[in-house]
Amino acid sequence: MLLILKRKIVRNLELIGINIKNILALKNYFRFRKDRKEWLRQGGKITKNFVILQDYYDNAGQNKGHYFHQDLLVAKMIYNSKPKRHVDIGSRLDGFVAHVASFREIEVIDIRPLEKSIHQNIKFLQADMMNPQKVLKTDSLSCLHAIEHFGLGRYNDPIDINGHIKGIGNLVSMLDKNGILYISFPIGKTDEVYFNAERVFHPKSIFKNHSIKSQMELIRFDYVDDLGDLHLNTSIESTLGKLSYGCGIYTLKKLNNL
Repeated sequence: MLLILKRKIVRNLELIGINIKNILALKNYFRFRKDRKEWLRQGGKITKNFVILQDYYDNAGQNKGHYFHQDLLVAKMIYNSKPKRHVDIGSRLDGFVAHVASFREIEVIDIRPLEKSIHQNIKFLQADMMNPQKVLKTDSLSCLHAIEHFGLGRYNDPIDINGHIKGIGNLVSMLDKNGILYISFPIGKTDEVYFNAERVFHPKSIFKNHSIKSQMELIRFDYVDDLGDLHLNTSIESTLGKLSYGCGIYTLKKLNNL
């Protein structure tokens, strides 16, 4: 419980630009000076000093957390399912999109602009997904850790308190019958709004959405817990009342062709 509280405090501070890790790393300055002195003693030359204090005690890398798990898990699902067309809405470009683009073409839609990529497997369209995108139809669609931002203005999108509802409706309308939607977002004990960062949803709130309730069927649920660990192919009920800031990963199938 103490670790979860610590992570929540750190995350909230990062949202306003305060990086606790960088501040705590200042204690390593004297280690840096000692190492530099030893380098020079051995006759080493220094072209330019970079005072990097955070890496002394880091692990080899980050293999936990929302983005690490969801990006890798859903990319693997798409690799296995081999859809005719895959379209992504607002997911992380240097994570999920890059994973998928390594083995197939992926079409990316985002409200923010993107420079043309040299990588031919990434196709880009700038669009506001709070508005209908009727020209697009696909058998496979992803929206990972993005829907919670719709309508909050954080990414220069228009303020709309129902932005996430409109967004989900438009996602569903883009799918062909039997098409698959991979969608993830923060989940907790109840519905909350952290303005202007994001929303956090109760794990079952998505099923109150008319488009989901009337047209979609849940075929798989995975989630990342408050400690950043992944739980595979489990029940939504197992999360209820247990998470403050987890990540629900929902795989849904469209039942009709509306």
